[in-house]
Amino acid sequence: MGVAERKNRDREAREQRITAAARQIAEAEGWSAVTVRRLADEIEYSQPVLYSHFRNRDAIISAVALEGFREIKTVLHQAAHLSTDSRRACESVATAYLDFARENPALYEAMFMMPTDLLFAEADTRSELRKAFEVLAAVVPSSLDVDVATETFWAALHGLAQLESSGRIKHSTRLARVALLVRGLFG
Repeated sequence: MGVAERKNRDREAREQRITAAARQIAEAEGWSAVTVRRLADEIEYSQPVLYSHFRNRDAIISAVALEGFREIKTVLHQAAHLSTDSRRACESVATAYLDFARENPALYEAMFMMPTDLLFAEADTRSELRKAFEVLAAVVPSSLDVDVATETFWAALHGLAQLESSGRIKHSTRLARVALLVRGLFG
């Protein structure tokens, strides 16, 4: 391994330590507890080292969000392949999405509610976001305008995730809500 390869690997490892620490703090105490100073203390690097990797706290949150999109893509892809029946696959994806949001509240918040520089539905949308969207699109009925139907499906899931996390709707009726949502998509 050459010097440049080693330096690149070391840089990536430091960035991973920074984002892992940010996630850990956010999951335990919320995003308000995640500061550059706190991260530097947690991982025993100086603040200038953190700033050499990320220009500010929002850039760290963006990096965490990208990790989240890679993770949710994998989770949704696995759920989509639990059934060969298109309705059941769609229900599995919807349930997996809601489970992901419930099990990873701070990560989900970074992905969808925290300020980031990530662009959605644009020509230069990051591949991590596109790939997660494509997994959702793959379970939407092909007879529909796939982009519009997928955005609507996603928006409904996001709304349900938010209402569940705030305790404004009963978790016990989740499957009935998912079935209703999927029935609406499939007509």
